[in-house]
Amino acid sequence: MLRKFLPLLLLAACASPEADKSANNPTSGPVIVIHGGAGSISRGSLSEADELAYQTSLTAAVDSGYMWLEQGVAAEEVVARVIEMMESDSLFNSGVGAVVTAEGIAELDASIMRGSDRNAGAVSGLRHVEHPIRLAKMVMDSSKHVMLSTKGAEEYAFSMGMDSVPNSMFITNKRAQQYHRAIQDKHGTVGVVVMDAEGNLAAGTSTGGMMMKEYGRVGDSPIIGAGTYADNAGCAVSCTGHGEYFIRNHVAGQLSLRVQNGEDLESAANDIIFEVLNRQEGAGGLIAIDHMGNVAMPFNTNGMFRGMRNSDTSFVAMYEE
Repeated sequence: MLRKFLPLLLLAACASPEADKSANNPTSGPVIVIHGGAGSISRGSLSEADELAYQTSLTAAVDSGYMWLEQGVAAEEVVARVIEMMESDSLFNSGVGAVVTAEGIAELDASIMRGSDRNAGAVSGLRHVEHPIRLAKMVMDSSKHVMLSTKGAEEYAFSMGMDSVPNSMFITNKRAQQYHRAIQDKHGTVGVVVMDAEGNLAAGTSTGGMMMKEYGRVGDSPIIGAGTYADNAGCAVSCTGHGEYFIRNHVAGQLSLRVQNGEDLESAANDIIFEVLNRQEGAGGLIAIDHMGNVAMPFNTNGMFRGMRNSDTSFVAMYEE
């Protein structure tokens, strides 16, 4: 688990309205926005120790990603690296710390998309791959496909030199206890969107899915256009929440198309989350960046773990402000 306490945390343990507003000013430099899931994250629901743990992890992820962007690392590689960090952190529902299915096992999904050419890669139903986002990027970069699932995806991973890991490595004591009590944890999916030094966009999302899911259920996270999308002409988007609603409404792709057609990023994102999804009682949120570096982070739940950094603004936050 990430425990590196950074000075940035002191700037804003929770995002202030002023910080949220300044995040929407166009910038010519790199930008990174992350989320760690949306859900029942209200003040008092977390202990002070847990709050500090989340703030520290989010800050470390944002700072690391921004450092790589400043070094000139390409957008999609920064997305993969930051999500790998979060997949290794048991605080989140992705990789280590993933929720379990009705069978008591972890099944992992991920997707990534590059905005410069709209190439994408996605994987679902993984049980023995340590970093689903890295495999998704491998599908994007080294295969002729966009999405691979279950055993076939793992066979591809192993053929490309990735190690097989025991499923037990993903299941922490916290998730095992939730399984035995049949508690559903509705937050923890992780996502990253960036604009790199060249102005290129990329997005990625990784998740363990819904607690106690059955029948091979797949949510929006590995579905390009639903949970993840990136197009330099529109925006980069990563979603979190009740995946069925994001799939039905093509949320990530819809937002990018609306921006491409001239709508303001923040206004379009707010309309999708607070109007389109609310009418259907669909819970969740999203993070997005457009080609001008404008940022949107709407959510209709009690909270969403999130953070962002550009040349002017740095913060992490959890609760509704």
